[in-house]
Amino acid sequence: MEAVRSWLASAGVPEDRIRQSQGLSWLLFNASVGEAESIFRTKYHSWTHEESGKIHVACDEYSLPANIQKHVDFVYPSVHFDTRPVPRSANHNLKSRDARDVRGPYRGWLPKAVQAINQSDLSFQLADCDQQTTPLCLRALYGIPINNEITEGNSFGVAEFTPQAYVPYDLDIFFSNFSRRLLGQRPIFQPINGAINQIRNKSCLFNCESNLDLSYAMTLVYPQQVTLYQVGDLLGGASFNNFLDAFDASYCEGDDPFADAIYPDPTPGGYKGRSCGIYEPAKVTSISYAYNEHDLTPAYEQRQCNEYLKLGLMGTSFLVSSGDNGVAGNYNTCIDADNRLPGPDATYTDGSNGVFNPMFPASCPYVTAVGATEVKVGTDIARALANNRQPERTLATVAHSGGGFSNVFDLPAYQAQTVKDWFKTHPPTYDDSLYNSSQNTRGYPDISANGANYVFSLGAEWDLTYGTSASAPVLGSILTLINQERLKAGKSSIGFINPAAYAHPGVFNDITTGSNGGCGTKGWGAVPGWDPATGLGTPNYAKMLELWMSLP
Repeated sequence: MEAVRSWLASAGVPEDRIRQSQGLSWLLFNASVGEAESIFRTKYHSWTHEESGKIHVACDEYSLPANIQKHVDFVYPSVHFDTRPVPRSANHNLKSRDARDVRGPYRGWLPKAVQAINQSDLSFQLADCDQQTTPLCLRALYGIPINNEITEGNSFGVAEFTPQAYVPYDLDIFFSNFSRRLLGQRPIFQPINGAINQIRNKSCLFNCESNLDLSYAMTLVYPQQVTLYQVGDLLGGASFNNFLDAFDASYCEGDDPFADAIYPDPTPGGYKGRSCGIYEPAKVTSISYAYNEHDLTPAYEQRQCNEYLKLGLMGTSFLVSSGDNGVAGNYNTCIDADNRLPGPDATYTDGSNGVFNPMFPASCPYVTAVGATEVKVGTDIARALANNRQPERTLATVAHSGGGFSNVFDLPAYQAQTVKDWFKTHPPTYDDSLYNSSQNTRGYPDISANGANYVFSLGAEWDLTYGTSASAPVLGSILTLINQERLKAGKSSIGFINPAAYAHPGVFNDITTGSNGGCGTKGWGAVPGWDPATGLGTPNYAKMLELWMSLP
């Protein structure tokens, strides 16, 4: 800081025009365009976005003295053109957002292929879990007990990004059939950056994710309440960084104005406040959204990943869906082999070919990436479990369990031997150009749970849906119940679970069939032990509880 301050002073910027950000990670100073051009040896210009009319100030290049470069990550405004301007009028149609607007991960990540069913066709039998997944099926598959108590200090959070929103009467329709104790119950609403639970726009685009997440999370842990972190106002949207800001005020100061929504929002009708460090993080937090890892810069992702590390050390378990397109990314896209430059200018194929496209934050080594399975067609799970037969396979119907290897993050120590053993025992046959074959990067998912044929209510009608969007809240519910038992015993919450999970793979139900295709390939196959299709397997509540109750 002192070196940069001294350099600015020598360049003619007086001390009273320089200030340090609250988070201590930025030096901010006011300067005229002429001064800035002189300091950074550049020429600034302004550009006007054709559709939104938004003016953007930037330069083509800039310079820093050699002794200053090592202290500065980047200068803003300067060469960054990765903004995704959207229309910002008060009458903005939410459906018109750019599909690759990185400030809102809600697009391209919704539950897949909603299929309508009749009320009379709803099943409450375990024999039908291959056709309809209900709370009854999940309790049987993973041994989830019915909860009857609330433990002080326990908490379970679900993150949703505006304009995704739940519809209250859809929750009650679900509860009236699968958990009558919950009729009239609602999640604890924690708005971030002016968020509201908008129900003006009603369709799967706006309600599928929230309705699905909350219906199952609330049912599986009741009477423990679920906290809804609703992120972003209707105009500005939100990113994962905007979400994390609400837990850590200092983290606010490092937000990227091009990848994160800006609050206070200067546009007419935008939220004029900013949610920084206003909430306590839940003991377990489920996130059913993601970006392509390739959409963002490695520096941006590393900074965010470190924040998950800090929150994990504080006792929060972050669970993130691993993706619904196998080895492909959002919208079933693959990285263009001829342009592998990550960030806002990344180019993608239509998914029929190209380089495998890993997901973020699933690829961050400090979250638990959750893949998906499905009950094998024609399988009565009660009979299968009674005969010690695995009733599930890798999810590959409609959606495909996301998995693969990061292009950004190193192989974490807790996973190193497991991944190396997988490469040795099941050497990939794909050309090295298709994926990161170094054997030195993070592999995911870590754990899976059922992600097929989920029954839920949408617009007062019954539907079936697919995806890892469903599996993350299910695992979150299980960890919340384990935290309950630990807290009752005077222990802390389990926090970041991956090191213990990889050290004790026997507490999971191993999935050994199916694969997660994509990018014109069959993807990765499920095999005995960990694999980049289903991870370590699916939860076994009794074994997981025994493990974590045995730990300090």
